[in-house]
Amino acid sequence: MSQTAPVRVVVVGAGVVGLSCAVRLLEAGHRVDVLARDLPRETTSAVAAAIWYPYRAEPRDRVGAWGSRTYAVLAGLAADGVPGVVVRSTTEVVADTDAEPWWAATVPSVRRVASPPGYAAAWRFDAPVVEMPVYLDWLADRVEELGGTVTRQVLSALPSGGDVVVDASGLGARLLGGDRSVLPVRGQVVRLAQWGLEEAWLDGSGPTYLVPRAHDVVVGGTADEGDWSRTPTPEVATAILARAARLVPEVASARVLSHKVGLRPVRPSVRLERDAVDPRVVHCYGHGGSGVTLSWGCAEEVAALVGPPG
Repeated sequence: MSQTAPVRVVVVGAGVVGLSCAVRLLEAGHRVDVLARDLPRETTSAVAAAIWYPYRAEPRDRVGAWGSRTYAVLAGLAADGVPGVVVRSTTEVVADTDAEPWWAATVPSVRRVASPPGYAAAWRFDAPVVEMPVYLDWLADRVEELGGTVTRQVLSALPSGGDVVVDASGLGARLLGGDRSVLPVRGQVVRLAQWGLEEAWLDGSGPTYLVPRAHDVVVGGTADEGDWSRTPTPEVATAILARAARLVPEVASARVLSHKVGLRPVRPSVRLERDAVDPRVVHCYGHGGSGVTLSWGCAEEVAALVGPPG
């Protein structure tokens, strides 16, 4: 009986999207090597507050489907005790509308609650929260357990080797894929020492968010279009904390641990498709502020595009 030969897949990018793609491809029976300029803890993914929430990603129909699938997978990982993944009660406040969030149908329950003073409405739901440095380590370990590799390599173009190349390069797609529609949207956050906060808070108008983790609380943020600076700005940090204190007053007295900046890879729509010119290449980038939120749904679609071994 003949055996099918594994397809050699090169995944470019070691953020949450690239590693999730690698895991699903390895589970499907492919040989997978991840190549990236930045190793997992050096990526934008490592800076993310990483709460399940669709942000700066289009189109809504595809984002809704990818997000719904990712929600289910992350909730399952939390139930299985995967390091760094928990489900937290989350409240979103809105200042200018009482319309239900467009993504409400993609999560198990979204319910209206009393809104704080100055807000038009508030919604509560359970959201997966991912402590990214810990989770990225778990993903990288999972890749290696399944027989894959993660290697630092600076590329000037998508690699010519491999039967299939998965382009999960985020902002790197500007260079590697010549896609100038991908732009950075700079996000600055402040890490505060955890004081016992258990619930996450979101206010999209800032954007303002407080995401509690085991030992810290990630407070953000900013959405600076086209800004490539990775240097935190003290004045911006002060403004972030002032906005957050409107939602959770304890922020004002919390101890600051560090300041971080990440560059979200935003484009008019997430690109997930096989390349029309080079069919070896499957593109998967442009997830904006929704890398974690869409990661498993997108990874499974990439694996479906690549197909089975043989």
